[in-house]
Amino acid sequence: MKKIALVTGGYSGEAVISYKSAATIQNNIDTTKWDCYLIDIHPDGWFYKTKAGDKIHVDKNDFSINVEGEHIKFEAVLVGLHGSPGEDGKLQGYFDCLEIPYTSCDAATSALTFNKRYTVAVAAFAGIHVAKSLHLFKNESIAAKDILQQLTLPFFVKPNNGGSSIGMSKVNNAEDLQAALQKAFKEDEQILVEEFIKGREFTIGVYKTKGIIICLPMTEIISKNDFFDFEAKYEGKSEEVTPAKATEKITQQIKETAEKIYKVFNCKGIVRIDFIYDEIKELPFMLEINTVPGQSSASIVPQQVVVMGSTLKEFYSLLLDECFV
Repeated sequence: MKKIALVTGGYSGEAVISYKSAATIQNNIDTTKWDCYLIDIHPDGWFYKTKAGDKIHVDKNDFSINVEGEHIKFEAVLVGLHGSPGEDGKLQGYFDCLEIPYTSCDAATSALTFNKRYTVAVAAFAGIHVAKSLHLFKNESIAAKDILQQLTLPFFVKPNNGGSSIGMSKVNNAEDLQAALQKAFKEDEQILVEEFIKGREFTIGVYKTKGIIICLPMTEIISKNDFFDFEAKYEGKSEEVTPAKATEKITQQIKETAEKIYKVFNCKGIVRIDFIYDEIKELPFMLEINTVPGQSSASIVPQQVVVMGSTLKEFYSLLLDECFV
């Protein structure tokens, strides 16, 4: 039985989601195949918590632990950590140095896709449709009027790094722009201001197994709020329809675009790609790529796995098996 580490926690506001994802994963690990240890990556330290509640610190020299006299070195890592350092490439680079395989995208892809601006720039270069946007830095002053001259209202203002819609606002009126900028800059030194595209919102999980890229059944997001914000994602303020009630044309367009994105960005493991489908132009526009998509009971990928006719136990084993290919 292979010993694997399930990493959770993190150094950002997304840690609360990481713990929820880890609980789902841990409850669905095939214990006949994997000996799974939950490792909490926390600002106060990295540790494994025993069933008795004791905290055993991780030796960062080789990412190992000592439990009851046994020195445990992990053969693979299942990444269930959202935000930094699990989604931005930092942990991936560390594991690369130690030659420990893991279930997520590699360090370069993780770092690139964690930066929303660089992600849409690379996607646009590859011919993938994206919204017009501006990349702003905290230490550079830019007047609201300059933004309004370059972009057309309404638009979204969001931290350039991170996810879960934390710090994100939709700006419908010019007088609301300054507050939205301040909110986003509280979360990040860089922010993205992106034109709003009117259309239907879809999201799709994509993974690779045995060299084949597979798209999970697509989900349509119908937010009860003005957009798919934190409340909509995690507090039941949205309707998620899986499989999405879309025409064969729309479904095929999004699947083909999702597969192209997976290849262009050299993705690995499970990613979730968000789209807006512009029904006037009849084109899907990529919003962002989530390289460590949520796995909590409220998350979309687990819903898609079940609709596909699989179980989470089978799915997580597929992801882990890829580490040893």
